[in-house]
Amino acid sequence: MSYALSAEASAQVPATADALFAFLDDPRSLGGHMEKPSAMMLGGTMRYAFDAGGGQAIGSVISMKGNVLGLSLTLDEVVTERSPPTRKVWETRGAPDLLVIGPYRMGFEIVPHGEQSQVRVFIDFDLSQRGLSRLLGAWFGRAYARWCVVRMAKDAERHFKQGR
Repeated sequence: MSYALSAEASAQVPATADALFAFLDDPRSLGGHMEKPSAMMLGGTMRYAFDAGGGQAIGSVISMKGNVLGLSLTLDEVVTERSPPTRKVWETRGAPDLLVIGPYRMGFEIVPHGEQSQVRVFIDFDLSQRGLSRLLGAWFGRAYARWCVVRMAKDAERHFKQGR
């Protein structure tokens, strides 16, 4: 599937490619910002649920549910590519019920540089075509997608700089 829009962010991370991949391969590490209230989430949060693959195998399903401003949000993602320690990609399955973006494909790529690694986090997405989400997506969809990828790249950098 092709998508109309995209965003990406990169960070230099003080970790080997193997260590960085292990951290990012865990959906709770990569998307932890979704489980905490924030201005971009309008105070809302999302909860994760995983199939037996834990979001760490091709075909594995990651489900998220939550709410923002009293509106229920749900989506399922499926892992479509996984090549440790350099690349992982997942995409929404079906029609996600989100507020500012619609279907998407997301992932990360790691380029090792000895004990350091460069990570690029990307999202290819369409805006929602339904109701209020269509209007909100036109106003905020691009900014939200950019916030997500920047947050994921910076969270990985911060995690390893803090020596966790």
